[in-house]
Amino acid sequence: MTTDRSATAEQSLKLLRLISLELAFVDPHAQKPAEELRRLIAELEEAVAVHAPQAICDLAAAARSRVEVGPGVAATLDSNAIDRLHDWQPRMEEAVLAWSREPEARGQLGQASPTVQPVSSQPVSRQSEVTAVRPASPALKTHAAAATELFSVLPDDADGELMRLFCSESQDLLQDIEQGVLVLEERPEDKDTLATVFRAFHTFKGNASVMKLAVIQRLAHELESLLDAARRGAYRLDRRAIDAILAGADTFKRFIDEMAVQIEGTRVGQQISLPVAAVIEDVRGMLSAPQQPAAAPPVPPAAPAAAPAIAVPSAPQVAAEPAAITPRPTPAVVAEPAPLPLPAAASAGAGSAGLIRVDTAKLDGLIDLVGELVIAQSMVTQNSDLQAVASEQLARSLGQLRGISTELQRTALSLRMVPVRGTFQKMARLVRDLSGQVGKEIRLVLEGEEAEVDRTLVEELGDPLVHMIRNAADHGIESPTDRVAAGKDPSGTITLRAFHKGGMVFLQIQDDGRGLSVSRIRGKAIERGLISAQESLTDREVLDLIFAPGFSLASTVTDLSGRGVGMDVVRRNIERLRGTIEIDSVEGRGTTFTIGLPLTLAIIEGLLVQVGDQRFVVPTLSVRESFRPLPSMLSVVQGRGEMVSVRGTLVPLLRLANHLHIPNAVTDPTQGIVMVLEAGQDCRCVLVDALVGKQEVVIKSLGETFQDQQEFAGAAILGDGRVGLILDTTSLVRLKLKQAEAA
Repeated sequence: MTTDRSATAEQSLKLLRLISLELAFVDPHAQKPAEELRRLIAELEEAVAVHAPQAICDLAAAARSRVEVGPGVAATLDSNAIDRLHDWQPRMEEAVLAWSREPEARGQLGQASPTVQPVSSQPVSRQSEVTAVRPASPALKTHAAAATELFSVLPDDADGELMRLFCSESQDLLQDIEQGVLVLEERPEDKDTLATVFRAFHTFKGNASVMKLAVIQRLAHELESLLDAARRGAYRLDRRAIDAILAGADTFKRFIDEMAVQIEGTRVGQQISLPVAAVIEDVRGMLSAPQQPAAAPPVPPAAPAAAPAIAVPSAPQVAAEPAAITPRPTPAVVAEPAPLPLPAAASAGAGSAGLIRVDTAKLDGLIDLVGELVIAQSMVTQNSDLQAVASEQLARSLGQLRGISTELQRTALSLRMVPVRGTFQKMARLVRDLSGQVGKEIRLVLEGEEAEVDRTLVEELGDPLVHMIRNAADHGIESPTDRVAAGKDPSGTITLRAFHKGGMVFLQIQDDGRGLSVSRIRGKAIERGLISAQESLTDREVLDLIFAPGFSLASTVTDLSGRGVGMDVVRRNIERLRGTIEIDSVEGRGTTFTIGLPLTLAIIEGLLVQVGDQRFVVPTLSVRESFRPLPSMLSVVQGRGEMVSVRGTLVPLLRLANHLHIPNAVTDPTQGIVMVLEAGQDCRCVLVDALVGKQEVVIKSLGETFQDQQEFAGAAILGDGRVGLILDTTSLVRLKLKQAEAA
């Protein structure tokens, strides 16, 4: 019996997957008999007739009646029939799976029984074990308040590589869905965006079908039906519909995130609690209830833009047609529908540029190898034996090698560069949720999304940006009443901006809110013992105090902020990326945070300096100028130590040899070199023995042993094979504040 049941279940599931593929692309407007669908369902009915329980047999027979007008004669399917079959397929699959896993002594279908219903009836939510779940976002709160269900995220016969590809492409689709839905909230009549989001759900559903993820397929189908009704003009998307779609997208994201974790071997087999039934019930309630028509001004069509097709996991008869969208507060540019991807044989000879997916580990391996090549090339060209050879041909060959290596290195590094667009657009959803959470009207303006930075930087920027935008929404932007009283627009604005300048990328988070009060910050700092009442600080230095651990101006603790945890972590994370963060604020007008970051973490151009018998690398972008000082430029200021007059301004002097305890170094500044290092708006003079030269170096991590030290940002292998430590210029410049406080 067990063997018969296993074989029947295996054959049934195979047929159900083929049926799902057929359903994913059936066209209700084609008016063609569903011959292939009829044949597959007839085979399914025949397969389950002998060994399967009667409930499963009845379910298969009911489906066949939908696709036949007579024995062996295929019917023409309309939208209603297709919707019924979409409901039926995942329920049938769940029933077969439940039956196949039962002990041999089974008599019923166990937990799957409630889902085995005639195909013409409405599906009933599974009443499996219910656990409390913390919603991922405000959009999920109302749905998560209802009963949640437990789901497995990996099929029994999951293919790891295929599932990884599915997860990666699902993240792209979900990002397109979320950003498109936010555009539709502002312009629900935007047909191009509506069609794009609809197709993204359609592709997501088809991919889920290929992966045998019945629950994801079912939920995607319901949300697709809602968007289809809006596309046909039968339903106008309102706030409730947008919330439901975003709740569904959040559900998908939690499912995909858990799947990605389990694919890598963590929490394998663990179920996840999701409010699938609640979202489905809400969507069906909206579609069944009459809706009052809302007058809306005509929306001009968006300008078309080219967009590459996004591939789906390889499987027979599967095609996808999502298109990327780029929402902006100003009129959005929405990509036209992407064409169906050509088969590999047909597209291999295409002349147009395309995109491929590369495992990040392979990409990082390539970058490392190119870095090693550059190091080896430098060691060869600087070898003393070769330099002693007077050969013009050898010199030309070495020069050519140097040029090729440099170009190869720059090309490889460009592979790591990605636009900040994805990170910026995620903030649009955050601002939408925060706006409702704090009861304020907030707009988000995105500028410079095309600016490119190192992929590692993009991954690390998410948390700092989230924290600062939350602070801007909670503390910075006033309530609509207060804004009107202050003569402002009742809607506040947060601007997220990116731009390149001087070999660095700058990010700005700007709000037009109440601004920061210097006097209030100073008073709070004195109260907390961070500074003394007699201490004299500039306004900018006072503003920097908000980065002190535990510092907060909030009078009450809320879900968003007020505990004094966050801004110190933001600064620490930014400085760990060799970046800087500065504050500009005008009380009553708003605040701007400016983050400066290197374009890449993999390579820097550095000045090689000598201190005693040691050599160090100083990032060129941090060096404002260097010179040999005259005796008249040196002085000692009470409480501030040695100073150097640089263009009429006194700048503190740091003797690097003393700070790092290096013997046999220059002690007279007039016999050495003073470098003026910058970190944001702060600067400091650093005394070294000599400047050795300039070269591009590949950054190597110092490892866990030196992770707590503050003076060095990494190491590099120099041309002679020796290791040179890279100075952390931000930490050296910040020493000024510590010495001033100690004094």
